[in-house]
Amino acid sequence: MSLAISISQYIQKLRDGTLSSEEFVAKTLERINKVEKNIHAFISINENAIEQAKQIDKKIKAKEKVGSCFGMPISVKDNICTKGMKTTCASKMLEDFIAPYDATVVSKLKSEDAIIIGKANLDEFAMGSTTEYSCFGPSRNPWNTDYVPGGSSGGSGVSVSALECIASLGSDTGGSVRSPASFCSVVGLKPTYGLISRFGLVSFANSIEQIGPLARTVEDVAFILNIIAGRDSHDNTTIENGTPDYTKDIDIGVSGKKIGIISEMVGEGVDKDVQSATKHAISTFEKLGAQCIPISLDSAQHSVAAYYTLASAEASSNLARFDNIRYGFDFSVEGYEYNSYISKVRSNFGPEVTRRMLLGTFVLSAGYYGKYYQKAQKVRSLIKSQLTESFKKVDLLLAPTMPILPFKIGEKIDDPLKIYLLDINTIIANLSGIPAISVPFAIANGLPIGIQLFANSLQERQLLQSAHALQKTTNLPEVPI
Repeated sequence: MSLAISISQYIQKLRDGTLSSEEFVAKTLERINKVEKNIHAFISINENAIEQAKQIDKKIKAKEKVGSCFGMPISVKDNICTKGMKTTCASKMLEDFIAPYDATVVSKLKSEDAIIIGKANLDEFAMGSTTEYSCFGPSRNPWNTDYVPGGSSGGSGVSVSALECIASLGSDTGGSVRSPASFCSVVGLKPTYGLISRFGLVSFANSIEQIGPLARTVEDVAFILNIIAGRDSHDNTTIENGTPDYTKDIDIGVSGKKIGIISEMVGEGVDKDVQSATKHAISTFEKLGAQCIPISLDSAQHSVAAYYTLASAEASSNLARFDNIRYGFDFSVEGYEYNSYISKVRSNFGPEVTRRMLLGTFVLSAGYYGKYYQKAQKVRSLIKSQLTESFKKVDLLLAPTMPILPFKIGEKIDDPLKIYLLDINTIIANLSGIPAISVPFAIANGLPIGIQLFANSLQERQLLQSAHALQKTTNLPEVPI
């Protein structure tokens, strides 16, 4: 039995009785046991997964109502609360924290009889682009385990790519779903801000981050989006958008669509193999009947500076709650006064989290607020304005997801600025709140390349239809691990 099946194939096999949830989950756990030592996608595994699968099989045999997921195994990034399981954020500060409740997205999946197979590794508190900043050690790219899988949702991307689950949930603050999707050759969606509830997501940068699905096909991502999207009374930033079926008319194609090619994201600084794949993607869309035209977005050159100013400011505020008094790890207060105790326990934050907290506190401080934070907000407004104007001319925008191929673990970790600059193509979607998707498109030197599409706010259906049309033209090799 192959684990490399789509969600629709899985459901059909369970419906016609040629496969059981228990059989598939058991096979998935076998796969995890076989490959985890090489790729480290997970921080923890659901020990009750087999029993949960058996209960779903009983419901199927008894012809009782079964949720639309039919017991399919789904991984969840370990900064999304899952009741009764550890939610560590890959940090020593929360290494023993067991979530007392489910995030809204998790409860929605469970209500449709999905099985949370495990909690996926990430950069500590989702701060990073390579998954090297996890206190539990880095995840590794299943296409070549010497290379990074992207981040911060690296474990999610790895688990989907390496056939350790059917789909996964990640969080995307500056590209953290799309980066591992590109580097691991899977599909990753960052939805419109407010389309999916963030209740139960451990906050990093509230005004920017969104939960998003990863899967091996665009259609599978659309299926998961149907379940997790929607208004939530626990999250006042969620929006009412009716109940669109994101899988409906997904085969409609791109004939007649206008696609803008973001000039600033396809030229200087982009790896030659990535440039070549992008040109091929453009010609593919043209063959499918779309019109591709160059679009300038000159505000993008300021996006990295604006993003790291704003995200760090929000992070410094959000992470102030981690003082080890309300929750944290076992560390006695004996022998410490208040300030020295807080200082001592916060030394457990890793280097990247510490760096961003310091930066965020600095840009919010008296005398610098106007110089940095307010300027970043103006850049954010400029980016939104330019994107609004662009979408008056075109239906979609296109750029490579990542400007370079995956690189070796440890290669850039000593130069955080180089890693920050890798987010240049993804950040604009977060700053503006628009949806974006990464589609696996090519393999160069044995390493994946993803193509990214952007749509206007709440245009997920059009985005998914176009991404699906592009993916259907590809015939990529299976993951080698």
